[in-house]
Amino acid sequence: MALAEKYAEQIKTTMAKYPDKRSAVMPMLYIAQEEYGWVSPEGIQEVAEICEMDPTQVKSIAGFYTMYSEQPKGKYWLQVCTDLACALCGADKFYEDLKQELGVDDGGTTEDGMFTVEHVMCLAACDKAPMLQCNFHFQEKLDMDKMRGLLKQWRDEAAK
Repeated sequence: MALAEKYAEQIKTTMAKYPDKRSAVMPMLYIAQEEYGWVSPEGIQEVAEICEMDPTQVKSIAGFYTMYSEQPKGKYWLQVCTDLACALCGADKFYEDLKQELGVDDGGTTEDGMFTVEHVMCLAACDKAPMLQCNFHFQEKLDMDKMRGLLKQWRDEAAK
């Protein structure tokens, strides 16, 4: 049970916030996704054990919410907001340029497994477009020069 051991302190802190263990299922799914890069069958099983739930219940929750991925993603999951407000600020072009830079289609993952790129609707940062969410952390007011710097930074971090 890798999660229970590796994230023992984080799990303990999170579980203390909920009077019913089952209520902590969503934060536990985030931990599993962070560890495995997606909500894997192994992660589902571990979360079920931690939250004292049936794995089928955990899987149904992971499948319902779009913030959990049930398919493997790259180490860095880049979600570019392309809704109308962001599109008016250049998000569509930024998204196309990013896909071209990485050599992927929508939802695609780079050959080295580093980056998965997809568009999403509304990350609630309209005033900061073009923007994206990388592994649930916002990167705002982007252009391709800034993006290339981030891509290099993330590649360098992964190489350590």
